[in-house]
Amino acid sequence: MKLWEKNSTRTSKDTEAFTVGKDREMDLHLAPFDIYVNLAHATMLSKAGFLTTEELKKIKKVLLEIYLDINSGTFKIDEGIEDIHSQIEFILTKKLGDTGKKIHTARSRNDQVLTCIKLFLRNEIKIILLDAKGLADLFIEKSDEYKDVLMPGYTHFQVAMPSSFGLWLGAYAEELNNNMQSAYGLYSVINKNPLGSAAGFGSSFPIDRELTTDLLGFDSLHINSITAQMARGESEKYAALILSFFAHTLSRLAYDMCLYCNQNYNFLTLPPEFTTGSSIMPHKKNPDVLELIRAKCNHIQSLPYSINLIANNLPTGYNRDYQILKELIFPAFDELKSCMNLMSQVWNGIKVNKNILDDEKYKYIFSVEEVNKLVIEGLAFRDAYKQVGESIESGNYKSSASVKHTHIGSINNLGNDTIQKQIDDTIDLYEFDKIDAAYIKLLND
Repeated sequence: MKLWEKNSTRTSKDTEAFTVGKDREMDLHLAPFDIYVNLAHATMLSKAGFLTTEELKKIKKVLLEIYLDINSGTFKIDEGIEDIHSQIEFILTKKLGDTGKKIHTARSRNDQVLTCIKLFLRNEIKIILLDAKGLADLFIEKSDEYKDVLMPGYTHFQVAMPSSFGLWLGAYAEELNNNMQSAYGLYSVINKNPLGSAAGFGSSFPIDRELTTDLLGFDSLHINSITAQMARGESEKYAALILSFFAHTLSRLAYDMCLYCNQNYNFLTLPPEFTTGSSIMPHKKNPDVLELIRAKCNHIQSLPYSINLIANNLPTGYNRDYQILKELIFPAFDELKSCMNLMSQVWNGIKVNKNILDDEKYKYIFSVEEVNKLVIEGLAFRDAYKQVGESIESGNYKSSASVKHTHIGSINNLGNDTIQKQIDDTIDLYEFDKIDAAYIKLLND
């Protein structure tokens, strides 16, 4: 069944298979959200006078039955039915006859599908953000635990200055917060309601778009109906950008960890259950989990570009090109969630070498500290730099293996409490409770 099909119109089987593509598979992700959209739309139609109170009651009853099937995992899209939206409307019509047919009054499948996609993206971004917060919280915890464990810092892959595990892990906690903050503006655009824009040119029905905005927990409304339809492709690209922020951070962290658990560095020891072996070398413990996190996250970073190539240079209005964006963006959420989950598990079992700087090769790592001591004693910086440099060249260099950094964000003053507060404040910006409350109200009214 196709919502657009007329008695005289038939498509070939090849055309149908080609145009439907993976939609029936991808659309199962949208199933609960199509219920929310239908509930909100039906409520609005009733208030506008296009459904009676009794008709609304019947429609809600059937929609809630379908919702329970979706949550139990028994719901499926029947053979021959085009997509999730057709399936749900077919069930309504089958059970309620003409009353079920009224559900599509004052909307197009264009705004219906786009609204469902936005709800899906919004929900998946919420999961990613909460996972990212959990990971950032863990890094703050580990940063505090290892705040006194020094490690070498590097520039140009060369030993540079003292760092610490506290400083390094705190940096990744703050960077995840930067990712969450950067995502907020993009999320705010995704969290705008397109429902009621119909095919992109509005509707002659006296609908209440502000009502559906509130019912679905959107922050605001796409006001212009054409702008609303232009969000198709844009929303997916913005979501992909959000994923790419976190993927970049995780990829770089995974790279660091691959280096640091190498025997030549020996900063970290991975839990054995997160390593694999060699078919020929019995001593090997390969960090395959970290390497795959790095590779998967690098792949996710290419996603905004891929989506942009598909959605770019299309005329205003809906184009079927947008359909395949689901195949790109939907699986990417699961990919990133699995990377975050594994990274968290690894850090809950990792072991840190607490005596790294005892190694002779790090003896010059405190040279800047020695320069600074001379400056504090009154020597000009360039003269102090030259004096310490000459002592290194002559073999007379001596140093104290300690650091005293007092400014916020340094080894001895990590500022983790401030970073933690920023993380908590950032998550609060998203007001996820408002969305949860809107869904609960839709399902229970």
